[in-house]
Amino acid sequence: MEKHYNIIIAGAGGIAEAAALILAEWSLITPIIYIGNRTLSKAESVAGWVEKGTTRNCTVKAFHLSPDEITPEMRAIFTQGNIILDCLPGSQAPKIAQIAKDYHLHYANLTEYVDETAKIMTLAKDAETGFVLQTGIAPGYIDVLANHLFQEFCSDFNVNTADKLEFKVGALTKNAVAPHYYGFTWSPIGVATEYLKNANAIRNFSKIELPALSERSSIIINDTTYEDDLTSGGAADLPDALSGKVRDLDYKTLRFPGHYSWVQNKLKTIDSSKNKIKELEKIMQKEIPLMEDDQIILYAAVEGKDIKGILRRREIVKEIQPLQVGKHKLRAIQVTTAASLVQSAQLLLEQNLKGVILQSQIDAKSFLNGSFIVPVYGKI
Repeated sequence: MEKHYNIIIAGAGGIAEAAALILAEWSLITPIIYIGNRTLSKAESVAGWVEKGTTRNCTVKAFHLSPDEITPEMRAIFTQGNIILDCLPGSQAPKIAQIAKDYHLHYANLTEYVDETAKIMTLAKDAETGFVLQTGIAPGYIDVLANHLFQEFCSDFNVNTADKLEFKVGALTKNAVAPHYYGFTWSPIGVATEYLKNANAIRNFSKIELPALSERSSIIINDTTYEDDLTSGGAADLPDALSGKVRDLDYKTLRFPGHYSWVQNKLKTIDSSKNKIKELEKIMQKEIPLMEDDQIILYAAVEGKDIKGILRRREIVKEIQPLQVGKHKLRAIQVTTAASLVQSAQLLLEQNLKGVILQSQIDAKSFLNGSFIVPVYGKI
């Protein structure tokens, strides 16, 4: 940040603590950071962890974020704040977005939840502050990267359309064992949700809704074979923004071979009368371990014919490992997600944007080369 701001973080999980540490450590002028959580002790723990972990002088204050009412303490913090970074579960996003609108705060969130995103778009369309939605890795960084790749392809080859735009992300462990070939590096409920809710894509130049896990394929990235499949939320607004411009567009999640077969076999055991998302989450939590050692694999590609009719393809691959920030080492999932969120916050605060800003509307070049993005993702 190039000016002083009061930044409110809703939530006290792994992404919230990473966002706070990045803000404290990498801002040109350190902000005052407020960490709010329904469990005050957890917020206090994160605040202490950040203050001990930064090499900069920074004030981090914890507060009780009541789920039921706006307390006097909350009102005072919201009144003097500049922005809310929403790191709560996606189901809470409309509630926090409404608070941002009521108190004239900028707002940025991470959720891949489609219905909740639609609700926020409706409530924030006439807001006097800016609302950047779905700004993590996927949705988030990968969508800005894919849109940049498409726009650059069209400019360089003097065309207006492309045959394919495909973008993929895998939040993975370094190793994977049978039978599930997976380890949790982030929210189990988020994984279950993306495996079961429909995915937005483009087929034959038109936006379409497709079942999750319905188009599995194999891909080799830097000599390693992965499987990918459709999952919900990761395409953000690109199916709307690029409809009529790309023949086929989709977001897929990368996994080690064998994982998706294991998931589909487990889905067959779930009673159709039950909440499949919750049931799948229970199964996965029982059988798949949480793991700290992680990596992020990103892949984006555009393919089509140039002005002379020659078929061309461009690809961008990034492999991101855990990163030291201040005195703490952040997991890859933490640092990639948080960096994108904080870069969006800087965009809102320093450009003073209004209304809803979706991934296709972000200035890709400046975002992808932003001061919080480059230390994590590298330059474009």
